[in-house]
Amino acid sequence: MKKKAALALLLLHFCTGTALFAQAKTGIHLLSSHRVSGDEGWDYLLADHAQNKLYISHGTQVNIINETTGDSIGVIPNTPGIHGIAVVSALKKGYTSNGKAGECTVFNLTTNAVLGKIKVGDNPDAIFYDEFSKKIFVFNGHSLSASVIDPIKDLVIATIPLGGKPETGVSDGKGKIYVNIEDKNEVVCVDTRNLKVIKRFKLASGEEPSGLAIDRLTSRLFVGCSNKVLIVLDAVTGKQISTLPIGEGSDGVVFDLQLKLVYSANGEGTLTVIKEVNANKFQVLENIKTKKGARTIALDEVNHHLFMPTADLKPGEGKKAVRIPGTFTVLTYGK
Repeated sequence: MKKKAALALLLLHFCTGTALFAQAKTGIHLLSSHRVSGDEGWDYLLADHAQNKLYISHGTQVNIINETTGDSIGVIPNTPGIHGIAVVSALKKGYTSNGKAGECTVFNLTTNAVLGKIKVGDNPDAIFYDEFSKKIFVFNGHSLSASVIDPIKDLVIATIPLGGKPETGVSDGKGKIYVNIEDKNEVVCVDTRNLKVIKRFKLASGEEPSGLAIDRLTSRLFVGCSNKVLIVLDAVTGKQISTLPIGEGSDGVVFDLQLKLVYSANGEGTLTVIKEVNANKFQVLENIKTKKGARTIALDEVNHHLFMPTADLKPGEGKKAVRIPGTFTVLTYGK
């Protein structure tokens, strides 16, 4: 009888502990929402903590707002079909990828004045600055390539064939960059020294990878996929470490190195929070309700705030939702 009572007590403790873990909250919540003028579509955004600025792609322009107050700081005009923004703080220059124009706009970070335009590939999408090689990488969706820009000369110095449609790219900070290939269900690795693809990692259980982030300390890649999974890859070997459930419509993934948290922004209106326990163990902590359409994300690594753009949406014909005019908003999440 005593053994049965002890076993029952043990099971009670186990179930209680499991329930508490399942209900555990991260404390992350909506801090503010800032309305932004304009009614066009959106894609990537970039948080620049040093300037306390958010750069937001918005149809045919970049809206620049104060990260804290949401006040408008300026606009970079004439960026048709803009997807992404990159900044090179040391040169006080910013770059946009203008998908419909097949070019990048160069602008001054202090005055926001346009300095020039650079012709790249067809439908440039994601863009980022690699501090190791000191080059801008632009990923061309229709050209299936990456354009490499020297930001000192503002010239394309190389074009790298990628063998498929590229999405987000990241750097390991040591000479290699990784980019999702959406239509091939793979991640490719590019050596920034010779500007060639040197590895291809097939995703065994991931479809249409879009968002991508990296933990440079553990060499782990976090790949957000359209079939509602986030895959953790070993960036050196390509070995699949873990597969975790996320929400539907993930288009942006970021990693907070200090907090060891991975975030997936899901267009269904949720934010999946994943804890990196160690290099080989990951746990989904919470799915935070956000707002439908908030599918891309930017991280301020200093104050750990997360930013997601969206608008009020109403059902349209088929699966495409219709934006309600005057509702474009940037949501800020944190503790």
